Amino acid sequence: MDPRPLFQAVDTLCQDNIKHFGESKTEVGSRLVQAFSRIQEQAHGVEPALRALAAVCPLFDLDPNTPANGYRSLLKVVLSCTQHILHKCRYITTSRHSLFFRAAHNCAELEAYGAALTQLRALLCFAQRLLTANHHGDLFFRQERGLSEEFLREYSTMHKGCFYGRCMGFQFTPSIRPFLQTISIGLVSFGENYKRHESGISVAASSFFISGRYAIDPELRGADYERITQNLDVNFWKSFWNITEMELLTSLVGIATTVRINKTLSVPPELLEMPLSSDPQLTVPISPPVAHSGPGPVNMRLISYQLREGQESEELNTFTKPEGPLSLDLHLRSRSAPLSPDLIIHFHGGGFVAQTSKSHEPYLKIWAQELEAPILSVDYSLAPEAPFPRALEECFYAYCWALKHCQLLGSTGERICLAGDSAGGNLCITVALRAASVGVRLPDGIMVAYPATLLQATASPSRLLTLMDPLLPLSVLSKCLSAYAGTERVSVDDRVVEKHSSLSQVKRGTALFLRDIRQGAASWLSNLMEGSKDRANTGQTFSVEDTVRKSVSEAALAESLLLTARCL
Repeated sequence: MDPRPLFQAVDTLCQDNIKHFGESKTEVGSRLVQAFSRIQEQAHGVEPALRALAAVCPLFDLDPNTPANGYRSLLKVVLSCTQHILHKCRYITTSRHSLFFRAAHNCAELEAYGAALTQLRALLCFAQRLLTANHHGDLFFRQERGLSEEFLREYSTMHKGCFYGRCMGFQFTPSIRPFLQTISIGLVSFGENYKRHESGISVAASSFFISGRYAIDPELRGADYERITQNLDVNFWKSFWNITEMELLTSLVGIATTVRINKTLSVPPELLEMPLSSDPQLTVPISPPVAHSGPGPVNMRLISYQLREGQESEELNTFTKPEGPLSLDLHLRSRSAPLSPDLIIHFHGGGFVAQTSKSHEPYLKIWAQELEAPILSVDYSLAPEAPFPRALEECFYAYCWALKHCQLLGSTGERICLAGDSAGGNLCITVALRAASVGVRLPDGIMVAYPATLLQATASPSRLLTLMDPLLPLSVLSKCLSAYAGTERVSVDDRVVEKHSSLSQVKRGTALFLRDIRQGAASWLSNLMEGSKDRANTGQTFSVEDTVRKSVSEAALAESLLLTARCL
């Protein structure tokens, strides 16, 4: 796409509006003139840089059938911002004489997109420097110093609030923008009450009332969003992301799909003898997780839409632990189905610092129904209390335990697939690598969604886009990875705050209410949900290549992950 017609149209409209509002003596008219002048100036600098970038983008494609890379994404984002500006300029041009024209509102939107275009121009300049400094065809700046350090400094000093206010999510499809705005309003409202020691109900109520202020003032929301993402520590993000663990939310969401088996398991730390994939007659010992806190049990959740053989056996029940007085058993007493040939082992996301299998339970139930396979979701220990390699040790131990006891989980173990998102995607890959290094059976497939694979703070075109990421900006990602690498610790005061957080308070405040509702509804929920079948996209499973080298050592894997994480 040739960007010149787009920028010519913007320039013509800006010039026309500058002439029109230049005759106005009002404050809003003066602001509109300044906003159009700023857009015109920035557009003159962006257009040639965009054409130069468009000329080299194809050189970085994986192949001719995959026209995608970080430079293309940056180009698309800049074009999207310019198209929004063009639409706004046209609207102002055609509506400025109307009695219903809201000059102040349209001026604020124009100023916001003008600020966004200014920041995008700076990113284009940095992308050009990256193109010059890198080796031919290389997307990443391989050195730890130089441009990578400069990128981090520039990231911390650039104004990012404009991307979290009126412009939030402009680069995405319009249908997702209300969701992103809701998340941002909830985040800044929650930040107002962070580390306050009121009861859970009062915190929730005050956050609700505060949210109205951020809904009607996008500039304030953007400024506070930037402040929170830059300054608050990892414990804030643990508290915010763990809202999905609230008993009230999980109860409401859990109504959608019911499953026959939903058990929490606690596997004691015992030595496992696993057969070698090259020679099943030989075995290799698998030690329980010991990093940082010594041997300890590994917690898991077994979810199965059907009751299958082994899932109610006495042997499995020895590993079962109660979830508490609020747990509800919707198990329908029926005849056991035969073992499934499949087993899915799931590692949840959460930046290595937050969430459990409980927060991911709603879609796991749908997976269990649609795939007709039992799912074992691992509740690995979280950072910063349990940094690397504790989570990896627990996930690998859970994988080996599942291989050895798959018939207790309702599966023959014919096909075993690892699945995970974000941090869980990283754990899927590293568990497979560790299985290769030890010599035990590899998983038959891996399904990872946006996995964390490159842990260095390396300058790249994709990393430039984290400047405007509405869900996980680079500063937040860095805090999570620092906690996972063990460079960020939790103080005693933070533990006290976590104990009295809104999450735990709301749980206690709604416990009695939920108990009455759930006990009263238990008898009819089972019958009501028996015939319901919700559709869901489960993603695509990719086979693990047989060419994974079994000579990869555990020590090398651990060392490489530690080094990459500590580069932050």
